[in-house]
Amino acid sequence: MTDVAHELGALRLIVDSPLSSKVALFNQTAQSHRESQLSNPFSDAQASRGMARLQISKEEYGKPKAGSLTEYRGKKANIQVYQEMLELCQVIDVDGKPVSKKNPDIKMIYFGELFNIYTHINDKLVGLLLRARKHDLIQFEGECLFQRRDDHVPVYLTKPVAQIRDILVGKQTEIRRSLSPNPQPTNMLP
Repeated sequence: MTDVAHELGALRLIVDSPLSSKVALFNQTAQSHRESQLSNPFSDAQASRGMARLQISKEEYGKPKAGSLTEYRGKKANIQVYQEMLELCQVIDVDGKPVSKKNPDIKMIYFGELFNIYTHINDKLVGLLLRARKHDLIQFEGECLFQRRDDHVPVYLTKPVAQIRDILVGKQTEIRRSLSPNPQPTNMLP
């Protein structure tokens, strides 16, 4: 009887030891990794079993997981882009010429002049012009503008700068409100 009690005590000592808890944690992590590799289309485990089709809705496709650091960084970047578009429109408003006397709030500036002014502020002028046109804040002829070739192309504000400011600040505020207060790193394991 004493030998059995002694063996149980020794077994309890082994089960409760720091090494055994580390081994158990390692085994648990290894198992969860094996399970995650079953849904990973790039893993070797998937090649041997056949591909399980990943189910993603149209709303989720191409977007980071909600509440993740990736989503947080993307939203912060959007806030910055909206700020840069606002600065671009303000430069056009300050340095541009009114299109007509009836509507002096709508301004126009030639791309060459805008390029010379704006390159001292930001080196992403052409991308910002395309983004601002997508949001219907400015208008210009052609698909993309290039230095020297398109210096004579006029760039127009489509709205007064006060209205543009309201639109862009509203979008920034909307994004700030949607930001997660505690973003989580995207975990590679499900």
